[in-house]
Amino acid sequence: MNRKGILIVVSGFSGVGKGTLMKCLTERYGHYALSISATTRPPRKGEEDGREYFFKTKEEFEQLIKEERLIEYACYCGNYYGTPCDYVEDQMEQGRDVILEIELQGALKVRQKYPEALLLFVMPPDAQTLLSRLQTRGTETEDVIRARLERAVEESQDVEKYDYMIINDDLEQSVEKLHSLIESQHYKMSRNLDFVRQIRKEIKELAKGE
Repeated sequence: MNRKGILIVVSGFSGVGKGTLMKCLTERYGHYALSISATTRPPRKGEEDGREYFFKTKEEFEQLIKEERLIEYACYCGNYYGTPCDYVEDQMEQGRDVILEIELQGALKVRQKYPEALLLFVMPPDAQTLLSRLQTRGTETEDVIRARLERAVEESQDVEKYDYMIINDDLEQSVEKLHSLIESQHYKMSRNLDFVRQIRKEIKELAKGE
């Protein structure tokens, strides 16, 4: 049975630890491809173009939109974020599971285009932990942190639209839970209808003595 790559969308409140979770998952299991998003936000210290993000000007990003070269895009806290098409589709054709780390608006757009996509939402164990993680980053002002918390309030209204949640309390356990959820999707009947039809055909032939 040929294993086809599936599309996984991972979202979560800003500061919940999505990036660390994805980094650990892809380092531990080599068959995942972490999609690189395009964004107009400036690079943070240590980030490189083409590694964490494809950093674009507003004009460059809007040209990608015009050319329909993005699976999805959205504006978040004043900056554009989007998923380039080519990389994602190429990796899935090669049988790799592609993970998109994007926010809620984009996730719902992906679901419209790819109904079989698996949507996962990363939750903090509690609200105070979320605030502490935002503060210990040391990269945002108090005003930005407040804006991210206000955005989290908005996002919390739609989390029920996701398939599963991962509570990111213990990193090791969270990585394993995430991996198990993704692996289980490969065995859904709806993803294996060609295989089921082939087995059905072979059994019928055996039953007839052919």
